[in-house]
Amino acid sequence: MKDVLRIATFRRLLGAWTIGNLADSALFLTLAIWAKDLSGSSGAAGLVFLALGLPALTAPLLGLLADRARRRSLLIAANLAAAVVAASLVLVDGASDLWIIYAVAFAYGALGILNGSAQSGLLRDLLPDEHLDNANALLSTIDQGLRIITPAIGAGLYVLWGGGALGLGVAAILVLTALALLTVHVVESAPESPEQRAGFWAEAAGGFRHVASVPLLARIVIVTAIAFGVLGVFESALFEVVEKGLGMEAAFFGVLMSIQGAAAIVGGLTSATALRRLGPARTVGVALLGLGVAAFGLAADLLPIPLLPVSVVAIAISGISVPWLVVALITTRQRLTPPRLQGRTAAATNLAMSLPQLASIAAGAALITVVDYRLVMVAAGVVLLGCAAVLVIGRTPTSDAAEETADDAPDPTPDPTGPGELPGLAA
Repeated sequence: MKDVLRIATFRRLLGAWTIGNLADSALFLTLAIWAKDLSGSSGAAGLVFLALGLPALTAPLLGLLADRARRRSLLIAANLAAAVVAASLVLVDGASDLWIIYAVAFAYGALGILNGSAQSGLLRDLLPDEHLDNANALLSTIDQGLRIITPAIGAGLYVLWGGGALGLGVAAILVLTALALLTVHVVESAPESPEQRAGFWAEAAGGFRHVASVPLLARIVIVTAIAFGVLGVFESALFEVVEKGLGMEAAFFGVLMSIQGAAAIVGGLTSATALRRLGPARTVGVALLGLGVAAFGLAADLLPIPLLPVSVVAIAISGISVPWLVVALITTRQRLTPPRLQGRTAAATNLAMSLPQLASIAAGAALITVVDYRLVMVAAGVVLLGCAAVLVIGRTPTSDAAEETADDAPDPTPDPTGPGELPGLAA
C-alpha cells in the first residue's frame, strides 16, 4: 500500500473519501435507529435500508451520466446536493414525518450510486492497474472501518440533540468533502463526443453488455447477486437479534456495527493480499463463506449456548468478509473495463446485486413479523454457503484473468471507440 500512498493526487482523493464516508456511515445507521424509535417497529427500521437501495433501479442512467460528465466536477456537485438532502432532516418532528426519513434515504442512496460510478472512473484514470487493488483495499478499509466511530458520533448527535442536529452535522461534513475534492487534479479520459455515441438506451445498457462479455466478471457478478438475494434479510433481522435475542435497546445495533467496523479494518488491510494469492473468484467465494458462517452464528440462540459472544464473533467474521468481497469485485471490474465504460459497468454490477438485495430486505421486513428471525438467518446461511461453494470449488481461471486487461476485453458498445491511453496525473 505504500506505493499507492506515494501518489499525491490519490492521497487527496483518499482524504476527501474519508471525510465523505464519515458522514455516510453516521447517517445510514442512525436513520434506521431513528425510524425504529419513531415507529416502534423493526420492519420500519428495515425499510430505511430499502429506501437506500431503491435508487439502484436508476443505476444504468446514473452510470451513463458518470461516463458522459467530468467526474471530479460531478463528485463535487453530488456531495453538495447530498448536503442539502441531509439538512432537510430538521423537518422531522414526529412519527407522521417518517416519510421524510425515507425520502432522504432514497435521495442519499441515488447520490451514493452516482458518486460510486464517478469515482470508479476517476480511479481508473488516476492509477495504473497494478495499484488498483491496494487503492480499493484502502478505500474499503476506510468505508468499513469508520463504523468504529461513526455509530457513536451519529447516535451521540441523535440522542443529545435529535435527528435534526445529525442532519446538519452530516451536511457540514459533506460540504467539507466537496471542498477537499477541489484539490484533486486528475487528467481524465475524455467523454465520448456526440458523434461517437450510440442510441441513448443502447449506451445505458453498455455496462450490462460488458459484464456479460467478460466470463470471469460475469461469473462473479451472477453468484454474488444470488448471495445478495439473502443478505438483505440481515438488515431487519439484526434488530430482532438485538431486541429479542440479546434483550438490548435498538441503539445496541450501533455497538455491533462498531465491532464489525473494527474487524473490517483487518479485512481491508488483508484484502489486496488475498486477491493476489487466491484470485478474484476464490476471494469472493471465501468472503461469501464467511458471511454464511456469520448468518449461522446470529441464529445461535437455537442452541443452548450464550448468544452474545457468538454474535460478536459472527459480526466480526462478517466484518472481515465484506472488504474481501468488495475489493475483489471492484478491482476485477475496474481492470477489465475501459475508462469511459467504468460508470456504466459499475452501475450494472450495482443493479445486479441491489435488486436481489432490495427484494430480500422487503421480504425480511415482512418475514420477521411472522417467522422466527433465527430460522430466517439459518436459511440465509445455507444459500450463502452454496454460493461460496460455486466459486471456491469450481473452476477459477485466475491466471488468465490476471493477465487480461481492459484493452483485451471485448468492447460491447455498438459504436466502439476504444479506451485509449491511460491518462497521466496532473500536478
